[in-house]
Amino acid sequence: MAAKATLHCLTGCAIGEVLGMIVGTALGWGNLPTMVLAIVLAFFFGYALTLRGILTAGVDFRSAVRVALAADTLSIAVMELIDNGVIAVWPGAMDAHLSEALFWTALAISLALAFVVTTPVNKWMIGRGKGHAVVHRYHH
Repeated sequence: MAAKATLHCLTGCAIGEVLGMIVGTALGWGNLPTMVLAIVLAFFFGYALTLRGILTAGVDFRSAVRVALAADTLSIAVMELIDNGVIAVWPGAMDAHLSEALFWTALAISLALAFVVTTPVNKWMIGRGKGHAVVHRYHH
């Protein structure tokens, strides 16, 4: 269950990260604003994926938002910390362009490492009835 929750989180984070990098690069933004956009979008898509499932179960929007925030905030935060931390310290990764193998290699490895680090966090939360254990109550 923890690996599945982390994979769910990884999907939202990856969508947000890549979209943020594409938009920031296309607009000619520097590293910091592009990274901030990517992080904001990672949280947005992570929450959106959870919201979709909860709303499908018939939960009202306000309650669904509360559940998504409670379920995903720590998981997404840890994933983003690891993902962006790896990219920030990887030589040349911050300046790599979307057309370069270094960009995609650093992103793939940083997301894989974020998955490995975040899975025990999700396991810990689920074991205490928090995180995706709460979301699981709404799945049919």
